[in-house]
Amino acid sequence: MNWGNVPTDIVGLVIGYVLGSIPFGLILTRLAGLGDIRAIGSGNIGATNVLRTGNRPLAAGTLLLDGLKGTVAVLLGGAIGGPAVAILAALGAFLGHLFPVWLRFNGGKGVATYIGLLAGLFWPAAIFFCAVWIATALATRLSSASALLASLLAPILLFFIANGTLAALFAALSALLWWRHAENIRRLLAGTETKIGEKR
Repeated sequence: MNWGNVPTDIVGLVIGYVLGSIPFGLILTRLAGLGDIRAIGSGNIGATNVLRTGNRPLAAGTLLLDGLKGTVAVLLGGAIGGPAVAILAALGAFLGHLFPVWLRFNGGKGVATYIGLLAGLFWPAAIFFCAVWIATALATRLSSASALLASLLAPILLFFIANGTLAALFAALSALLWWRHAENIRRLLAGTETKIGEKR
């Protein structure tokens, strides 16, 4: 394919999607001889479910790589076409993580990638997100509740200290993140959500 004839907006979106769709949780657990991460716990490919294998370094590696793929997508998009393409690359990366074509469009829930995108587009918001997540996790030991609260507050912060475009982007990503956490929300309301470190 001759990328020179393709609008940079589409190139940024596609690059973001391809990077975002790399299922690091699945890859790392298979390389470690732990089988298919989708067969244990929640069946999710993210770091929280990888932690249920009992392998903390592997979970940390999944978290880091899922975040970095979002940051790299943003940086590549920005290098190709500036801030507007960086935003499209961010959208593509998030959609790629949630709906990877290689896994029949059944991917992760997006928390680590969301943080990586924040880091690439407006790093103070990434620090804010992590601070809210950690504070909530320490208080509740609930990963899902921590992510939901942090993703609810991040677009509000962006609206006041960054710009409306970033706030709108992350409001949309937060809506997708909440949608992917629908089952977690039901368990939270029922008081049956699994706590950090517990096996389901």
